[in-house]
Amino acid sequence: MNTPTGRQRTDRLRAIALTDILRAIDAQPDPHDPAKWHTPRGVLSVNGAKFFHWNEAAGGGGAIDLVMHLKGLCFKDAMDWLAQRFPTTAPQPQVAPASQRARRLPSPQPAHLGRVTRYLIEQRRLPAALLAQLLQTGRLYADARANAVFLLLGNDHRAVGAELRGTTAAPWRGLAPGSRKDLGYFSCGPTRAHELVLCESAIDAISCAALYSDRLCLSTAGARPNPAWLPPLLAQGYRLQCGFDADPTGDLMAQAMIARHPSIQRLRPPDHDWNDTLRSRS
Repeated sequence: MNTPTGRQRTDRLRAIALTDILRAIDAQPDPHDPAKWHTPRGVLSVNGAKFFHWNEAAGGGGAIDLVMHLKGLCFKDAMDWLAQRFPTTAPQPQVAPASQRARRLPSPQPAHLGRVTRYLIEQRRLPAALLAQLLQTGRLYADARANAVFLLLGNDHRAVGAELRGTTAAPWRGLAPGSRKDLGYFSCGPTRAHELVLCESAIDAISCAALYSDRLCLSTAGARPNPAWLPPLLAQGYRLQCGFDADPTGDLMAQAMIARHPSIQRLRPPDHDWNDTLRSRS
């Protein structure tokens, strides 16, 4: 009978899906962000075989690294921990980076536009006038599943992806396959504005634009301290404010962003996020 070599065993254990390990330690997926997991040691973000621990500003790659980090084990003990819990797990295919996956933007489905606009106006309390501008320019539309689609645009104003928001009773949000959120963003507000506010989602960006009509509000599609498109905006002389959520993750990411770019100021929502603030004032 063939037995795996030490290298084969290591490769097999390292390739175990990170999400399977997180479930094994009773970590909970974030209901609003499929890449975010809540663990006893704080919030983790997972992208294929990579992870980042926001509370400790540390990350790594592969199942062994994750177990060493979360359980405080040495390399050998982490291998043994994995082997005991995943004795027959075959190597998991690694998800290709977004740059290697075909971008597939949802096709517009006008038949569902009424449902989407009712959700955004009645439940999210977004101003109809702002939504009309976004619909007219094609930056917002409905797809075949009645999701609200918010386009991420790059420097050449071409779509590089999209944020998706479900409009059914079950809350859901995500990104269109192959979205390159480091190459572009969703925005709402006056394009000639000199003051910009960074928000965690498209709905928050629209809400913030409704509250601050003189500012252009951008979505980073998740709390991130240094998207690739941020330094060029700073180089153009814009005044930027970080409007991430008023929670531990938002505060931590805002701190990390300001540490990298000291000219950015914190603009903390009075409520949990900008949409909560808008709805509380409606």
